[in-house]
Amino acid sequence: MSMDVEGRGMTSRRTRDRLVARLRDRGIVHEGVLAAIGAIPRHIFVDEALAQRAYEDSALPVGHGQTLSQPYVVALMTQTLLARNPKHVLEVGTGTGYQTAVLSGLAHRIFSIERIEALLTRAQARLQSLRLTNIRYRLGDGYEGWPAESPFDAILVTAAPREVPEILLDQLADNGRLILPVGGDDIQELRVIDRHGDQFSTATVEHVRFVPLVKGVRQMTTGDRS
Repeated sequence: MSMDVEGRGMTSRRTRDRLVARLRDRGIVHEGVLAAIGAIPRHIFVDEALAQRAYEDSALPVGHGQTLSQPYVVALMTQTLLARNPKHVLEVGTGTGYQTAVLSGLAHRIFSIERIEALLTRAQARLQSLRLTNIRYRLGDGYEGWPAESPFDAILVTAAPREVPEILLDQLADNGRLILPVGGDDIQELRVIDRHGDQFSTATVEHVRFVPLVKGVRQMTTGDRS
Protein backbone atom coordinates (compact mmCIF):
# COMPACT_ATOMS: atom_id res chain seq x y z
CA MET A 1 0.00 0.00 0.00
CA SER A 2 1.13 3.55 -0.72
CA MET A 3 -0.28 6.99 0.02
CA ASP A 4 2.05 9.61 -1.40
CA VAL A 5 -0.19 11.54 -3.81
CA GLU A 6 -1.40 14.90 -2.56
CA GLY A 7 -3.74 15.77 -5.42
CA ARG A 8 -4.81 19.43 -5.70
CA GLY A 9 -2.01 21.22 -3.94
CA MET A 10 -0.16 20.58 -0.74
CA THR A 11 -1.81 20.80 2.66
CA SER A 12 0.39 21.69 5.58
CA ARG A 13 1.37 19.10 8.15
CA ARG A 14 0.21 21.56 10.80
CA THR A 15 -3.33 21.62 9.40
CA ARG A 16 -3.56 17.84 9.50
CA ASP A 17 -1.99 17.68 12.94
CA ARG A 18 -4.68 20.05 14.26
CA LEU A 19 -7.38 17.72 12.97
CA VAL A 20 -5.69 14.72 14.59
CA ALA A 21 -5.40 16.65 17.88
CA ARG A 22 -9.12 17.46 17.80
CA LEU A 23 -9.96 13.80 17.25
CA ARG A 24 -7.68 12.75 20.09
CA ASP A 25 -9.39 15.28 22.37
CA ARG A 26 -12.75 13.72 21.46
CA GLY A 27 -11.66 10.26 22.53
CA ILE A 28 -10.10 8.67 19.46
CA VAL A 29 -7.19 6.68 20.90
CA HIS A 30 -6.35 4.14 18.20
CA GLU A 31 -2.95 5.29 16.93
CA GLY A 32 -3.40 3.56 13.58
CA VAL A 33 -6.64 5.43 12.95
CA LEU A 34 -5.10 8.75 13.97
CA ALA A 35 -2.09 8.12 11.73
CA ALA A 36 -4.36 7.30 8.78
CA ILE A 37 -6.44 10.45 9.28
CA GLY A 38 -3.24 12.47 9.47
CA ALA A 39 -1.77 10.93 6.32
CA ILE A 40 -4.72 10.86 3.93
CA PRO A 41 -5.15 13.97 1.75
CA ARG A 42 -8.83 14.56 2.55
CA HIS A 43 -8.99 17.53 0.18
CA ILE A 44 -8.87 15.27 -2.88
CA PHE A 45 -12.17 13.71 -1.83
CA VAL A 46 -14.17 16.95 -2.23
CA ASP A 47 -14.72 19.46 -5.02
CA GLU A 48 -12.02 22.08 -5.32
CA ALA A 49 -14.40 24.79 -4.05
CA LEU A 50 -14.59 22.96 -0.70
CA ALA A 51 -10.93 21.94 -0.46
CA GLN A 52 -10.13 24.69 2.05
CA ARG A 53 -12.68 23.14 4.44
CA ALA A 54 -11.43 19.57 4.02
CA TYR A 55 -9.62 19.42 7.37
CA GLU A 56 -12.49 20.78 9.43
CA ASP A 57 -14.17 18.23 11.65
CA SER A 58 -17.41 18.48 9.70
CA ALA A 59 -19.38 16.64 7.03
CA LEU A 60 -19.24 18.10 3.51
CA PRO A 61 -21.56 17.72 0.50
CA VAL A 62 -20.24 15.70 -2.45
CA GLY A 63 -23.23 15.67 -4.83
CA HIS A 64 -25.84 13.03 -5.67
CA GLY A 65 -27.47 13.71 -2.29
CA GLN A 66 -24.45 12.27 -0.47
CA THR A 67 -21.92 13.65 2.02
CA LEU A 68 -18.32 13.13 3.02
CA SER A 69 -18.64 12.03 6.63
CA GLN A 70 -17.27 14.06 9.52
CA PRO A 71 -13.69 12.94 10.34
CA TYR A 72 -14.68 12.21 13.96
CA VAL A 73 -17.43 9.83 12.85
CA VAL A 74 -15.09 8.12 10.36
CA ALA A 75 -12.48 7.73 13.09
CA LEU A 76 -15.01 6.51 15.67
CA MET A 77 -16.50 3.91 13.36
CA THR A 78 -13.08 2.69 12.27
CA GLN A 79 -11.74 2.54 15.82
CA THR A 80 -14.80 0.59 16.94
CA LEU A 81 -14.51 -1.82 14.02
CA LEU A 82 -10.82 -2.47 14.61
CA ALA A 83 -11.37 -3.70 18.17
CA ARG A 84 -11.79 -7.18 16.63
CA ASN A 85 -8.63 -6.90 14.44
CA PRO A 86 -10.47 -7.70 11.20
CA LYS A 87 -8.65 -8.75 8.04
CA HIS A 88 -11.55 -9.30 5.62
CA VAL A 89 -13.75 -6.17 5.64
CA LEU A 90 -16.92 -5.22 3.75
CA GLU A 91 -17.74 -1.54 3.34
CA VAL A 92 -21.31 -0.73 2.28
CA GLY A 93 -21.31 2.70 0.65
CA THR A 94 -18.00 3.63 -0.98
CA GLY A 95 -19.13 7.23 -1.43
CA THR A 96 -16.12 9.43 -2.07
CA GLY A 97 -13.70 6.68 -1.01
CA TYR A 98 -12.41 8.52 2.07
CA GLN A 99 -13.59 5.95 4.61
CA THR A 100 -12.29 3.26 2.24
CA ALA A 101 -8.85 4.87 2.28
CA VAL A 102 -8.81 4.94 6.09
CA LEU A 103 -9.76 1.26 6.24
CA SER A 104 -7.27 0.27 3.54
CA GLY A 105 -4.23 0.89 5.71
CA LEU A 106 -5.69 -0.93 8.71
CA ALA A 107 -7.09 -4.19 7.31
CA HIS A 108 -5.73 -6.81 4.93
CA ARG A 109 -8.50 -6.68 2.32
CA ILE A 110 -11.38 -4.26 1.72
CA PHE A 111 -14.48 -5.06 -0.35
CA SER A 112 -16.41 -1.86 -1.08
CA ILE A 113 -19.89 -1.55 -2.60
CA GLU A 114 -21.48 1.61 -4.02
CA ARG A 115 -24.89 1.97 -5.70
CA ILE A 116 -24.18 5.24 -7.58
CA GLU A 117 -21.94 4.57 -10.56
CA ALA A 118 -20.56 8.11 -10.87
CA LEU A 119 -19.46 8.15 -7.23
CA LEU A 120 -17.84 4.73 -7.52
CA THR A 121 -15.92 5.70 -10.66
CA ARG A 122 -14.49 8.82 -9.03
CA ALA A 123 -13.72 7.06 -5.75
CA GLN A 124 -11.86 4.29 -7.54
CA ALA A 125 -9.76 6.84 -9.44
CA ARG A 126 -8.87 8.67 -6.21
CA LEU A 127 -7.92 5.50 -4.38
CA GLN A 128 -5.84 4.27 -7.29
CA SER A 129 -4.04 7.64 -7.37
CA LEU A 130 -3.10 6.97 -3.74
CA ARG A 131 -1.76 3.56 -4.83
CA LEU A 132 -4.04 1.64 -2.50
CA THR A 133 -3.99 -1.89 -3.86
CA ASN A 134 -5.93 -3.99 -1.32
CA ILE A 135 -9.42 -2.81 -2.31
CA ARG A 136 -12.00 -4.51 -4.51
CA TYR A 137 -14.94 -2.51 -5.83
CA ARG A 138 -18.48 -3.40 -6.81
CA LEU A 139 -21.38 -1.42 -8.25
CA GLY A 140 -24.29 -2.94 -6.40
CA ASP A 141 -27.09 -2.78 -3.85
CA GLY A 142 -25.66 -2.40 -0.37
CA TYR A 143 -28.68 -4.16 1.13
CA GLU A 144 -27.49 -7.33 -0.59
CA GLY A 145 -23.92 -7.18 0.69
CA TRP A 146 -21.34 -9.23 -1.20
CA PRO A 147 -22.33 -12.89 -0.68
CA ALA A 148 -19.59 -14.35 -2.90
CA GLU A 149 -16.88 -12.90 -0.65
CA SER A 150 -18.53 -13.58 2.69
CA PRO A 151 -18.17 -14.24 5.54
CA PHE A 152 -16.55 -10.98 6.61
CA ASP A 153 -14.63 -10.32 9.81
CA ALA A 154 -16.18 -6.86 9.86
CA ILE A 155 -18.83 -4.90 8.00
CA LEU A 156 -19.04 -1.10 8.05
CA VAL A 157 -22.11 0.65 6.64
CA THR A 158 -21.90 4.34 5.75
CA ALA A 159 -25.63 5.04 5.24
CA ALA A 160 -28.59 4.46 7.52
CA PRO A 161 -31.21 1.74 7.02
CA ARG A 162 -34.35 1.96 9.15
CA GLU A 163 -33.72 -1.59 10.34
CA VAL A 164 -30.59 -3.75 10.37
CA PRO A 165 -30.49 -5.74 7.10
CA GLU A 166 -30.65 -9.44 8.00
CA ILE A 167 -28.55 -10.39 4.98
CA LEU A 168 -25.61 -8.38 6.34
CA LEU A 169 -25.85 -10.25 9.62
CA ASP A 170 -25.81 -13.49 7.66
CA GLN A 171 -22.58 -12.42 5.93
CA LEU A 172 -20.80 -11.71 9.21
CA ALA A 173 -18.26 -14.29 10.35
CA ASP A 174 -18.37 -15.84 13.81
CA ASN A 175 -16.83 -13.31 16.23
CA GLY A 176 -17.29 -10.69 13.51
CA ARG A 177 -18.50 -7.14 14.03
CA LEU A 178 -21.00 -4.97 12.16
CA ILE A 179 -21.15 -1.21 12.70
CA LEU A 180 -23.85 0.91 11.13
CA PRO A 181 -26.20 3.84 11.73
CA VAL A 182 -29.85 2.77 12.11
CA GLY A 183 -32.94 4.96 12.06
CA GLY A 184 -34.95 7.56 10.18
CA ASP A 185 -34.11 11.07 9.05
CA ASP A 186 -34.46 12.78 12.43
CA ILE A 187 -32.49 10.52 14.74
CA GLN A 188 -30.20 7.55 14.21
CA GLU A 189 -28.21 5.30 16.49
CA LEU A 190 -24.71 4.20 15.63
CA ARG A 191 -24.87 0.53 16.58
CA VAL A 192 -22.19 -2.10 16.96
CA ILE A 193 -23.35 -5.69 16.55
CA ASP A 194 -21.11 -8.64 17.42
CA ARG A 195 -21.77 -12.19 16.28
CA HIS A 196 -21.30 -15.14 18.61
CA GLY A 197 -22.24 -18.26 16.67
CA ASP A 198 -25.94 -17.84 15.90
CA GLN A 199 -26.37 -15.14 18.54
CA PHE A 200 -25.87 -11.38 18.19
CA SER A 201 -25.20 -8.73 20.82
CA THR A 202 -25.98 -5.08 20.12
CA ALA A 203 -24.75 -1.85 21.70
CA THR A 204 -25.35 1.80 20.83
CA VAL A 205 -22.21 3.89 20.43
CA GLU A 206 -23.84 7.30 20.06
CA HIS A 207 -26.39 9.26 18.04
CA VAL A 208 -25.43 10.27 14.52
CA ARG A 209 -26.90 11.55 11.27
CA PHE A 210 -26.25 9.81 7.93
CA VAL A 211 -27.93 9.78 4.54
CA PRO A 212 -30.40 6.89 4.20
CA LEU A 213 -29.35 3.50 2.87
CA VAL A 214 -31.29 3.11 -0.37
CA LYS A 215 -32.12 -0.15 -2.12
CA GLY A 216 -31.21 -0.70 -5.76
CA VAL A 217 -28.39 0.34 -8.08
CA ARG A 218 -28.28 3.76 -9.70
CA GLN A 219 -26.40 3.99 -12.97
CA MET A 220 -25.92 7.54 -14.20
CA THR A 221 -27.29 8.56 -17.59
CA THR A 222 -26.64 11.57 -19.82
CA GLY A 223 -28.16 14.69 -18.32
CA ASP A 224 -28.47 13.26 -14.78
CA ARG A 225 -26.96 15.99 -12.61
CA SER A 226 -28.80 15.48 -9.32
